[in-house]
Amino acid sequence: MTTSLAEQLHTGDVIEMATAGGEIITVLVLLATDDALVLDPCNDDTPFVLRIEELTEYRKFDAEAMFAEA
Repeated sequence: MTTSLAEQLHTGDVIEMATAGGEIITVLVLLATDDALVLDPCNDDTPFVLRIEELTEYRKFDAEAMFAEA
């Protein structure tokens, strides 16, 4: 997994992140501030808050890049 902390996360982004236990999960960013994120794991679990500095590894889903014509 590639760490991409220079990239600003926004409300509505979809990211893949590593949990404290090393599991990779996909989450929806419900709310993004300069200090924290409210994330929904989209698996019927309760959304959770994560401080920006706690987000160590993630990949951001980029639909435009994925569907761009070559």
